[in-house]
Amino acid sequence: MKIKHVITAGLMLISSNAPVYADEISKHIESQLPQLMDLYEDLHAHPELSGFEVKTAAKLAKRAQALGFEVTENVGGTGVVAVYKNGPGPVVMIRADMDGLPVIEQTGLPFASKERATTEDGIESGVMHACGHDTHMTSWVGTASALVSLKDAWSGTLVMILQPAEERGKGARDMLNDGLYERFPKPDYALAFHDSAGLPAGTIGLTPGFALANVDSVDIIVKGQGGHGAYPHTTKDPIVLASRIVGSLQTLVSRELDPQDAAVVTVGSFHAGAKHNIISDEAKLLLTIRSYSDETRQALLDGIARIAKGEAIAAGIPEDLMPVVKLKDEYTPATYNTAELSEDLLALFAKQFGQDRVIKSPPVMGGEDFGRFYRADKSIQSVIFWVGGVPHDSWEKSQKGEISLPSLHSPFWAPEAKTVINTASQALTNAAINIMQK
Repeated sequence: MKIKHVITAGLMLISSNAPVYADEISKHIESQLPQLMDLYEDLHAHPELSGFEVKTAAKLAKRAQALGFEVTENVGGTGVVAVYKNGPGPVVMIRADMDGLPVIEQTGLPFASKERATTEDGIESGVMHACGHDTHMTSWVGTASALVSLKDAWSGTLVMILQPAEERGKGARDMLNDGLYERFPKPDYALAFHDSAGLPAGTIGLTPGFALANVDSVDIIVKGQGGHGAYPHTTKDPIVLASRIVGSLQTLVSRELDPQDAAVVTVGSFHAGAKHNIISDEAKLLLTIRSYSDETRQALLDGIARIAKGEAIAAGIPEDLMPVVKLKDEYTPATYNTAELSEDLLALFAKQFGQDRVIKSPPVMGGEDFGRFYRADKSIQSVIFWVGGVPHDSWEKSQKGEISLPSLHSPFWAPEAKTVINTASQALTNAAINIMQK
């Protein structure tokens, strides 16, 4: 697809002579790589949990200030907003997430994390950047540095944000609720990337349309009447009822949705009882629900409530002991890549890196709260893309069936960080310049 010069609803899309500055961008990023890798190793060794990214945010805020950005800290918690005004033109927002995960690192890296912390749920654990957010933050710095260095090439306003608590699905919401679009220039474009454990290092994957899923967490409290295991006829066994509910839930996707409408209903935890010969009076189910459209999401949530109540009625449970279905407050909305910008960036990246390094990737059922920035104002052009992090020797062995690759959130996930940071920084910089090109 040839990239066109288009003006739609006041937004200037990518120009026809892109990527004019690819060589300059590449040279600048590569010259910065030694310092960027030092930063990456420091961030990797010192992760902080969701909502507690205090030292991380302060460290990166100083770097943005040194580059000439107007920096505001503590937005939506530990969030950082860095603004660089460079004349008239579009407002481009570039986002990176900061939080680590409660995972004990097992990569064997010389700079592996030895940090420990206590989660908001009171669980003490090791902490690791097992989702690669350290590569995101380092690329954020690399991109900011390159755009300032090449400021004569573009005109507009750059808003670079560091977002907390992505792993808990609430950081973007908290920044928006704290006035992100009111206190700071509202973006015409929003850009981000995520490292990928399913693509070879340096490969870019981009999905037009729905790219990542709605993510809901649901608790079902199944009540019963407990008693002695030898006399089940005197009880209302919540374990049997909960088992029926688990089985019936599988029909929501297989029998109630269009087979081409992707969705997932997974029961991740089933807990009840404490002793062999006691029938408990309660069982607890923990579910994760994945979907793309709001309509499918609502159909699944309504179906869960209906099945839980219906199975209880069939089991003869009295009205005062009906199951309680609780929708948790950690909902992550589906992430949608706007079509026109998606196709433009696919063409731009193919021209920049070569067609063999750029793919139109399928949507996944993972969640990413970057989608909230678009949902808050659908006039924004928005794209998040993948940058492969799997080392090429590991990739080749996995394709031959010789090894299995670790996934994101694995204690063994160690992306080929230098390639990820180099590729992502160049891609984000090129995208921003070609949106704001003079």
